[in-house]
Amino acid sequence: MLQDKISHQQYEQEGKPKILFILHIPPPIYGAALVGKFIKDSLLINTKVDADYINLTSSFNLNQIGKGGLAKFKVIYKIFKEVLIALRSKKYDCYYMTLTAKGAGFYKDFLIILLLKLNRCKIIYHFHNKGVAENSKKWYNHFLYKIAFNNVKCILLAPNLYQDIKRYVSINHVFICNNGIPKMTPDTVLNLHNKEVCKFLFLSNMMEEKGVFELLEACKILKDKNLNFNCVFVGAWTDINETLFLKKVKSLGLMQNVCVHGKKYNAERISYLQDADVIVLPTYYHNECFPLVLLEAMQFGLPVISTPEGAISEIVVEGKTGFLTPQKEPKALAEAMEYLLTHPTERITMGKEGKKRYEKHYTIDTFEQRMLEILKATIKSKNSGA
Repeated sequence: MLQDKISHQQYEQEGKPKILFILHIPPPIYGAALVGKFIKDSLLINTKVDADYINLTSSFNLNQIGKGGLAKFKVIYKIFKEVLIALRSKKYDCYYMTLTAKGAGFYKDFLIILLLKLNRCKIIYHFHNKGVAENSKKWYNHFLYKIAFNNVKCILLAPNLYQDIKRYVSINHVFICNNGIPKMTPDTVLNLHNKEVCKFLFLSNMMEEKGVFELLEACKILKDKNLNFNCVFVGAWTDINETLFLKKVKSLGLMQNVCVHGKKYNAERISYLQDADVIVLPTYYHNECFPLVLLEAMQFGLPVISTPEGAISEIVVEGKTGFLTPQKEPKALAEAMEYLLTHPTERITMGKEGKKRYEKHYTIDTFEQRMLEILKATIKSKNSGA
């Protein structure tokens, strides 16, 4: 009986498509790594697929990303070795890889790509960043991209990101899969606040390109109008440190309106979302594509103020779930903030619409189901390997 049970389990496992997932997993915590964790932890995907996982992360804190060093080369060698062992030990139906679009990360990934292509299997890249179009202007990058993108399929987070890889990949070989996040709230909308003091929340890494200083400048404009508000900054220190941030706050006279709390996770992060009235992300970050924090905001019934960077215009419906303001323009940002500050009923309505949009498009169940469909379609398609 035991032998029959083992044989049945073995038969079920052998009947599943075999996929090698090469992806980023925290730490550090950022969008691509979180999505990698969602896939690795997905009961649906791991029930339907015989999956093996290799962590592609070589930078274990945010300040290491894009930098070299002996320790990083040792990690890269370890990743390369793990991929080689996996390829020798099992015949896969498909290789899934979260490809870095440019820079040192791409060159590291390209070495792994060569290994995958030598094994002549179907390859699908999942992009969480961008920069191929700009980076391909250098002849040697163009040459490498031609090899990397030859006979592969790609997953993009939104249709408007296709322009970045259009030169190398036919639209027929592209799938769209919006990110999704797990449920963090009860079924009811938590943030029906109509408080006298409007609380804005910045919930991202403390990075200049995320628009931190532009947000402070916008807060200064609101303060000069004697408007009643607080702006809370929550996130890990990166190229902006605490000393520099507090110096800027003091120079703008915002000590009574602005506070900062560093990085927060899990229950602490949820408490900030529950207490906020509006999420503000005035980003112009060069790798920004599909910020998960905006999905979190919508789940909590918060209106969003952001910029049309990456696929953000696909997430935020202008005038309905929030506002998109021009990048690096504190005055325009302050106008959007002032409107929501002085129209509490409107921000509640926008928050409700955002929550509906989250529940329709951005749940973790929707993401997992779409991802599974894409993987099955890739395996069933004509050979797209090298």
